[in-house]
Amino acid sequence: MQILKEKQSLKEQIQAYKNDGLSIGFVPTMGALHQGHISLIQKALSLCDKVVVSIFVNPTQFDNPEDLEKYPRDLEKDVDRIKKISDQVIVFSPAANEIYGSNVTSEEFSFDGLEHQMEGKFRKGHFNGVGTIVKKLFEMVQPDKAFFGEKDYQQLQIIKKLVEKHHLPVEVIGCPIDREISGLARSSRNERLTTEQRQNAAAIYKVLQQVKEDFGTKSASELIDWVRDRFRSESSLELEYFEIANADTLRPVEEKKEGEKYRAFIAAYSGDIRLIDNIALN
Repeated sequence: MQILKEKQSLKEQIQAYKNDGLSIGFVPTMGALHQGHISLIQKALSLCDKVVVSIFVNPTQFDNPEDLEKYPRDLEKDVDRIKKISDQVIVFSPAANEIYGSNVTSEEFSFDGLEHQMEGKFRKGHFNGVGTIVKKLFEMVQPDKAFFGEKDYQQLQIIKKLVEKHHLPVEVIGCPIDREISGLARSSRNERLTTEQRQNAAAIYKVLQQVKEDFGTKSASELIDWVRDRFRSESSLELEYFEIANADTLRPVEEKKEGEKYRAFIAAYSGDIRLIDNIALN
């Protein structure tokens, strides 16, 4: 398995693959790989000849410096996990100055309003950071297909908009949320949860399942009120937001309309650890 740290080395290897007519899949990650990441890599391997996995904790998408500092990092462990499934993967693990040079800042993007919903309201500048790093990595890797998990559904929609608006020649493929046995959506941040916190955090998915069950008979406002009440009684979790939104525009639903697709989105804290999840409602 190749582990590359310089973008020039990566570009040379990618060009060699392309010269041989091989297709390139790409799975961008921030490391601390879990089974959700592995499922993305396996999907990429099933559809592409070669796969690049980037492992880079991107500083420009963190609005909280403490969160950036505490983000788990273990490259050796990550590489071992990938080796267990395939040796046909290139790991690209650059330093920040290899990506940004001496100017670690974000570009400014417009995502036609997608960036102002949900996460955008609570994480200032986050999606500019996401857009900046994904655009840079797409330009370096030049993938035919790129794979992202639906746990970060808003991010997925924003990356699709990035590709559309900047005419980037890559197909963005969303992959289903991978869950722990309890239903908790897999996340690198889960590793920071205590055993008790992890058990209690399973309530997030149970709430989403109940919302999905009731969506056909209750209004969005009724469901939002129910979720807020449910979290007020859940002492181990603090609700940041809950929204029911159009699956394409991400705008909050005021009145359900025939033929439109909706999703429920949630962000909550377990102690100081922020967890997000979502579910398709119809």
